[in-house]
Amino acid sequence: MTVGAVGVSDGRAEDAGPLSDLALRSKGYWGYDAAFLEACRAELTLTLDQAGAARVVRDGDALLGFHLLDDGELLMLFVEPSAIGRGVGRLLLDDAVRVAASRGWTTLRIESDPGAEGFYLAQGARRVGSVPSGSVAGRALPLLELAVAC
Repeated sequence: MTVGAVGVSDGRAEDAGPLSDLALRSKGYWGYDAAFLEACRAELTLTLDQAGAARVVRDGDALLGFHLLDDGELLMLFVEPSAIGRGVGRLLLDDAVRVAASRGWTTLRIESDPGAEGFYLAQGARRVGSVPSGSVAGRALPLLELAVAC
C-alpha cells in the first residue's frame, strides 16, 4: 500500500461492527491480554451513528483505520495492526486536524493509550495531564492537546 494512493473518506453505518473489531485489534497491538481487551470492548464499540460520523481509510474493501471526533475531542483513532507504521495513523490524524479546523476548533483533546502517546507527541501534541480510564478502574491515561490552525 502506498499511503498517498489511499485517502480518507466518510464512514458508513454498516461499518459499525467492522470498525469496532478493528479498534479492538488495534488496542491489542500494545500487548494487552484478552481480559484487558474484553474490559475495553464496550468503550471501543461504535454505534451506527458513530460509524457514520467516523472518517475511514480503506484499501479497496479493507478497512485500514479510522478516527472519530466530537466536541473538540479525538474520541478514537485506530489503525489495523498490519498497517501500523505505514503512514495510516498520520493520514488519519492530519484528516482529523483538517476536520477540526473546518469546525472552528483551536485544539483537539486526546485521551491517549499510553502506547500511542509517543505517536501523538511526535505529531506535535503536548501532554497536559492524565484522566481515568473509562474501561479499567484505577488506570490513568495520558491527556494530550494538539493545536489546530484555523
